[in-house]
Amino acid sequence: MKVAISGATGFVGSRLVKYLHKQGHRVLVLTRNTTHAQKVFPNKAFPNLEIFAYTPTASGAWQQAIASCDGVVNLAGEPIGEGRWTPARKQEILDSRKLSTQKIVAAIASALPKPSVLVNASAIGYYGTSETATFDETSPPGNDFLAQVCQAWEAEAQKVTDYNVRLVILRFGIVLGLGGALGKMITPFKLFAGGPIGSGRQWFSWIHIDDLVNLIYQALTKQEFSGVYNATSPHPVTMGQLCQTIGKVMHRPCWLPVPSFVIEALLGEGAIVVLEGQRVLPKRTLESGFQFQYPDLQPALQEILHSS
Repeated sequence: MKVAISGATGFVGSRLVKYLHKQGHRVLVLTRNTTHAQKVFPNKAFPNLEIFAYTPTASGAWQQAIASCDGVVNLAGEPIGEGRWTPARKQEILDSRKLSTQKIVAAIASALPKPSVLVNASAIGYYGTSETATFDETSPPGNDFLAQVCQAWEAEAQKVTDYNVRLVILRFGIVLGLGGALGKMITPFKLFAGGPIGSGRQWFSWIHIDDLVNLIYQALTKQEFSGVYNATSPHPVTMGQLCQTIGKVMHRPCWLPVPSFVIEALLGEGAIVVLEGQRVLPKRTLESGFQFQYPDLQPALQEILHSS
């Protein structure tokens, strides 16, 4: 199998590339920084990998290369949890998803032969936030900024079905692995200053990075996968439970909460990412027969933190 991946040098993308390479598949890395990609994936270690310069909003040789692929995985998108959401930053967050997906779909549309499947990332931000509601793949969208971004993102991906290409949309929860959100959270615990962020009551819907990579692989390879699936553990937790479990696994106290106003001062409107959450269940994912290797938080954290 030959797979093109945008966002291939990111937290999830790099893990996916390594998994596919280990399985003997060929990978096209679509990247804005080819020099960085060559350092992440040196040719000697990754002989079945090709690197293409990729500008999400512009045409290029990467579009022609997609024609030789069996599948495409679109993971590109500006990080949402870094810095204040100024009007310009919000436009970058939206455009990096909407416009890049437009270009991916256009490349698939003109490809001969066409890839058989597009696996497109989205996020559980689609549902909006709530301390009391429970969401699954049938739940309606929210109306805040992140929900609007996810709706626009998914709408662009849906257009690929006009070309008889199978579409799988995975709504990512918070991905746990070495680095990413967890990397930022464990630093205070290492300094014996860990604690919940905000009220601690907000829901934290998460997934171990190995489960996410396996889910992406099944979406690529199993014809019966089609439509929207939540990429979240079947056992979400509250922020308070998360921090207590981190402390337990790291043998550190969980005693110093971070007040909401501190996060709001740092991130402004972007504070919603950590101060508000949603309880999301992977109903269709479980119905598909997918089996989570890490459905529960403590074993997931033990595997991640003890392997570092």
